[in-house]
Amino acid sequence: MSKNQPDTSPTWHEGQIPDDSWRSLFRWGNPHVYKHPNARLYKLMKSTFHMEDSDFQAPKLGLEPMYQEIPVGLSGGQVAALAAIVGEENLRSDTYTRIKASYGKGMIDALRLRQQIVENIPDVVVHPRNREDVEKITSYCDQERIPLYVFGGGSSVTRGMEAVKGGVTLDMSIHMNRVIEFNEENHTITVEAGMWGPKLEEILQNAPQTLNANRSYTTGHFPQSFEYSSVGGWVVTRGAGQNSTYYGKIEDIVVAQEYVTPLGVIRSQQYPRQATGPDLDEIMMGSEGCFGVLTSATLKVCHWLPENRKRFRYIFKNWDDARNAAREIMQGEFGLPSVFRLSDPEETDVAMKLYKVEGTIADSLLKQLGFQPMQKCLLLGFTDGEKGFCRNLNRKIRQTARKYNAFNLSAFGVTQAWEHSRFTDPYMREDLMDHGIMIDTLECAVTWSQMKEVHARVRQMVKDRPHTICMTHLSHAYPQGANLYWIFIARIDAIQEYLDLQYSILQAILESGAAMSHHHGVGKQTAPWLEEQMGKPYMDVVRVLKNYFDPHNILNPGGTLGLDMNEAQKNKIWSKDL
Repeated sequence: MSKNQPDTSPTWHEGQIPDDSWRSLFRWGNPHVYKHPNARLYKLMKSTFHMEDSDFQAPKLGLEPMYQEIPVGLSGGQVAALAAIVGEENLRSDTYTRIKASYGKGMIDALRLRQQIVENIPDVVVHPRNREDVEKITSYCDQERIPLYVFGGGSSVTRGMEAVKGGVTLDMSIHMNRVIEFNEENHTITVEAGMWGPKLEEILQNAPQTLNANRSYTTGHFPQSFEYSSVGGWVVTRGAGQNSTYYGKIEDIVVAQEYVTPLGVIRSQQYPRQATGPDLDEIMMGSEGCFGVLTSATLKVCHWLPENRKRFRYIFKNWDDARNAAREIMQGEFGLPSVFRLSDPEETDVAMKLYKVEGTIADSLLKQLGFQPMQKCLLLGFTDGEKGFCRNLNRKIRQTARKYNAFNLSAFGVTQAWEHSRFTDPYMREDLMDHGIMIDTLECAVTWSQMKEVHARVRQMVKDRPHTICMTHLSHAYPQGANLYWIFIARIDAIQEYLDLQYSILQAILESGAAMSHHHGVGKQTAPWLEEQMGKPYMDVVRVLKNYFDPHNILNPGGTLGLDMNEAQKNKIWSKDL
């Protein structure tokens, strides 16, 4: 049932997770995959939170069966009508399936399920087989005024698909995950919204065999949630992959879309650019299921050339030098790297533990050269593209790093270690939460001129809470600015205590002048801060669009995008009756 870890680490849980258990609902990812904190990270947890080895001997695993049965609120006639559209085998009303289709992978989701709190779930989960099914279901729900939500990969961290009003959830991943068209001449692929990222990349990277293509391709879109995310989720939240500095965010990759709305089907055309009025694609991307149900998207594809990749990893003496070097690289006009990740001092110190640099000869040498703990900053990444482009770009990055007297960590496989773990780091969350330690993230977008102040203000707010780790990095960069991504770790297992911290961070982001989200989206979590950031005229336009596309407010109701919020949401107050 468990596996002992070396170097005095505790016995982390491994083994079979019962299919009907609470843990199977709140656990991240593949139930057979584990990633445990190493001995150095474990030591940091004990030191930060004043814990002893004995505090890690009684984990709360949640292996007991999920026992709750929540009645279906729809009438028998309504359930029968929905089953008639998709077939009885494509309609589920058991409580377990309904929970799984409503709860995401945010900390508030995990905390509630660990405390066996079940709320805001749909009455039924429906598996549409094609766009025609979606049209019929949407029309019926609009006629009956039944709320309609959409589920894809289930990796939302913003309460994006939580069925606050009950009703119907469409699970797009079961059937609507096919390639509709591949056009090698245009470098595009059209897929259904339920296509998961790994399946799409497997198809593209093996395109000579799967698509009868002349070569291999990629979308270049690899979010940390890649293994459990869908194309539909990428598009409707305006998501970003970790390689976005070169390939772009999803709005740079989408060429065309198709949505089903209560008013009918809306499609955009597959032109590379056009001047035919406001861009419908931009209006629909980021709408998070409030304007329509995304059924398919046409995406750009690029050549898959991993053999040309050039990896880099540098340590700077301080945050100012690191930021300035990153900005100069982004503004150098010699091309953009694919992955470009700069960690602040606290995250760098933790990274040295994770990547096994701490305590080595290199670590001692860095200290002798003036690279001090809680001052030094790690920049890592790699290039993608044509061989000569990658070689020249890597040379330019090296020149800029040298200008700021950075230390080249090329002798250590830091970038490779990050690559190996970039999709598996979330698995460590379970080990920490089993012992009452919470790890969560929030992110925002800033200009270069804002970055120092925003970083300092939000970090200070977090550090005002005693015994709290606050790590920050930028992982998506542009000539004009970047994102800032906070990872905060605290000894918390109470929902209200967690939300007090989360709400304070969101408020600090707002007051600092940053954008409330760079790529996570808004959902129902960040919604109360949106209008204050964007302004009333902006939100009035969003409301007009909502009223046009969805006059009866059946699409993802309950506060998404700051729409139809109740008084508790407006006042930023946690309520079980959200």
